[in-house]
Amino acid sequence: MLGSELIPRALGRLIEGIAPRDRPAPAARRRPNPDAIVDCGVYASGTRRPERPHFTEAARQARRQRGAFVWLGLHEPDRATMRTVGEIFGLHELVVEQTIDPGHRPLVDTIGDTTRLVLRTARYVEHDELTATSEVVDTGDVTVLVGPWFVITVRHGAAGALWPVRRDLEKRPAALRQGPWAVAHAVANQMVDEYLAVADLVERDLERLEEETFAAQRSAGIAHFYQLKREMVEFKRAVLPLQEPLARLVEVAEPPAALRPYFADVRGRLARAVDRVAGFDDLLNSILQARLAQVSVDQNNDMRMIAAWAAIAAVPTVIAGLYGMNFEHIPGLGSPYGFSAAVVAMAVICGGLYWRFRRSGWL
Repeated sequence: MLGSELIPRALGRLIEGIAPRDRPAPAARRRPNPDAIVDCGVYASGTRRPERPHFTEAARQARRQRGAFVWLGLHEPDRATMRTVGEIFGLHELVVEQTIDPGHRPLVDTIGDTTRLVLRTARYVEHDELTATSEVVDTGDVTVLVGPWFVITVRHGAAGALWPVRRDLEKRPAALRQGPWAVAHAVANQMVDEYLAVADLVERDLERLEEETFAAQRSAGIAHFYQLKREMVEFKRAVLPLQEPLARLVEVAEPPAALRPYFADVRGRLARAVDRVAGFDDLLNSILQARLAQVSVDQNNDMRMIAAWAAIAAVPTVIAGLYGMNFEHIPGLGSPYGFSAAVVAMAVICGGLYWRFRRSGWL
């Protein structure tokens, strides 16, 4: 009996060792945020939650908790990433397509429950001297999508980094309690601050051009003047069109009432930046006109100098040409002092012409 019981047990253990066992499947690793996503955070009661979740998980957390919102920051996302974000956050298809492409004009519009605010970014490009190919102002754009429980910032270009905005805003819990519109105000405020900073540095370039224009020794070329004017046109396209969107934000009841005075303050500082850029344009036009007038005067002076020397050179040419003719009867041709008299006459007449032109400022 004992042997009959041991044999089935041994066979069972042998079969169990040969047959594969069902092992628990390893836990699926969560896919990290795409490279285009700079940062993603969930904010509640004025503070940020410590973790940095995937934007899908962040959206789920913000929906569950009342008063919480997601701030998703992207930099030049591709079409697939942006469409995925649009599906998770419920963005309209038109909003997604318009956000993918860069180079939009500053504007504000609302589609569904999402408000889209587009701002142009600007940064000053350092250079030792202004040349015909110098880049002075680098521009891009940033789109702020404000929803009931989220704010999405999409940036194109190297200018306008938003990590300082996030860092400073996270130190102000009272502002974060205002929700997604607090982020929109902080981004607009940062852009206007950058406009004013770029304006200060551009003013330095204009002062250099002005000193060069009225200096005793100046460069002959004017191509760098037109290069700076071209850069000013690009800067003006970034600053001036933002006036209307900010005016609409202040007048239309989109932001919370507590934030409207702050948007009004940004609008006021933008008006100051607009005045400075318009003043730069007028000043650059005046400097350019002065430089063109100087070029014209220099060319006129050169022409007068050439004409004066041509008149002086014409005297010996005429005298030598007359006495070089093959005529038998020419006054003074047979005189032993004829050559000396002709040379003296040439020197006296040329010296008199030189003194006269020198006195009149032609030489």
